[in-house]
Amino acid sequence: MRGEWQQPLPEMPAPPPARAWRRITPPEGYEPQWRRLSEAALELGLGPDDLAATGLDPIAAARGWKPATLALYGKVARYGGLALSTVPTPEPDPPSLDLRPLTQIRNENPEHLRTVAWCALALGWPGTVGQFRALRRDQVQATARRLLVHTDDGDWSVPGALTAWHAWEEVRRRFPALAASPWVLPALRRGPGFGSHVGGQLSSQALQVTFAKHAVRTGQHLRATVAPSRRGWAEELAAAYAHLSYDSYRRLALAAGAPPVSARGVVRAARAVNKLHRLAG
Repeated sequence: MRGEWQQPLPEMPAPPPARAWRRITPPEGYEPQWRRLSEAALELGLGPDDLAATGLDPIAAARGWKPATLALYGKVARYGGLALSTVPTPEPDPPSLDLRPLTQIRNENPEHLRTVAWCALALGWPGTVGQFRALRRDQVQATARRLLVHTDDGDWSVPGALTAWHAWEEVRRRFPALAASPWVLPALRRGPGFGSHVGGQLSSQALQVTFAKHAVRTGQHLRATVAPSRRGWAEELAAAYAHLSYDSYRRLALAAGAPPVSARGVVRAARAVNKLHRLAG
């Protein structure tokens, strides 16, 4: 028996946005991000259902979110149960930075020559800070054309670092404690640590600070000595050097084609190289 036609039930009105957001349990581990997402949506008067319908574009436009931020909050929204389309996490722009000024000799200051030799060697042997801290002089051999590095992980040939290496070796011969030191990057002064002495093994933190100082001073030197026609180039490079760390330096060297020394940083460098190839194609 056919039943009589009935008027369709009216759609249930959505609760106010604030109440609707409170009804949803934030995804575990992402409570702060969920709170910021809901606050951003409430500023536009959007509830969870509205956000699922419009996506994150209105919030991204209002907040000025970059693609990486948009991808993050898209994941958080999906973890909370909102049906949003997947936004791929963007890869960083292909790294491109002129590193040659960091390998050029400006004076005979031992600290300067030590860091210049480090930077020149790292362009062909991009070891980590810990690996350079433990690198011994007997593991580096100078030939007529290049440096040869021998470690338990293998052998590497490093072209283009001879000038910096010989300049550093020459200046350290003037100081008995440095001449007798077995380390490639020895301490130049006694530090606060127990047992610290000239020629001793530097800490990883000291090496990081040393590199950062060298990068900043190189940028300052470029600003002071560059020709007027290259002023823009020097300003851009000095600004980049002001925030350059050694970890970034070695990733740039890896992206430029230096052979890997350890797994750290290799994946990111490989992604950057692949992106460069795609852009070139």
